[in-house]
Amino acid sequence: MRNIDTALLRSFVVVAETGGMTAAARQLNLTQAAVSQQIKRLEELLQCRLFERDRREFAITAAGERLMSKAQRMLALNDDIWASMVRPEFEGEVRLGVPHDIVSHFMPPVLRRFDRAWPRVQIIFDCSATQALLGRLDAGDIDLTLTTEQHPARDGNGETLMSEPLVWVGASGGKAHLRNPLPISLGEPNCSFRPAVNAAIDRLGRDWRSVCNHGGIQAMEATLSADLAISAMLRCAVASDLELIPASAGLPPLPHFHINMYLRKGNVPAAATELARHIRDTLRGDTLPTAA
Repeated sequence: MRNIDTALLRSFVVVAETGGMTAAARQLNLTQAAVSQQIKRLEELLQCRLFERDRREFAITAAGERLMSKAQRMLALNDDIWASMVRPEFEGEVRLGVPHDIVSHFMPPVLRRFDRAWPRVQIIFDCSATQALLGRLDAGDIDLTLTTEQHPARDGNGETLMSEPLVWVGASGGKAHLRNPLPISLGEPNCSFRPAVNAAIDRLGRDWRSVCNHGGIQAMEATLSADLAISAMLRCAVASDLELIPASAGLPPLPHFHINMYLRKGNVPAAATELARHIRDTLRGDTLPTAA
């Protein structure tokens, strides 16, 4: 009997999915030479060519196509066995806070990954402004929270996951930024971006009027999509029907904000720590959608 090394199969699948050795090497955290050697070993073991190579193309062969679905199933079973044997079986619920201005961009890939790994854990969402979420975390009403703050995480229970610039945005092809007075949607009164936006408006030296002060992110985005106003958002969270307003429009620059994560103090549920790991890996990895 012959045994197939799953490391060889994993390299084969990643090369086939990414379309090349270089991209696969980055994803596998290996050198390109190491990935190439693993593919060569697998081809020698199976006594067939899995890829056709020339200077312009890198294509999977018919034999590679036959192997692909079987290799994916074998790797999925391997990963399932590993997960079930070396990690605890989490269950119960985790209470998660997420600011409303980043929930639609960051949470879907996190939730998909976490639900596949731990289907018996229920996530209870609390979407609100950063300061409200930090207050609920201190009170023990939620287990962990993301925040959008102008400073990095400041205590031992927090960590900074990423930093993003705050940018001026409006409708795709819109002209709201040319109007006078300048129409601005500021969002909720307790939005963490509001002080920075207000300070920028004060520096602008231009008449302006408020279009949306209440109603949440959906109401604010509706005014932007209709080209009734402009606003400020994290660059990574700009929706596809909106676009960045160029610097040539003369609007003042906005600061960077940090996306921080905090676990509540005291006895943190193990499932909450595991969810925090998924959030950390996703936000620092390559699984987020690309912003406009």
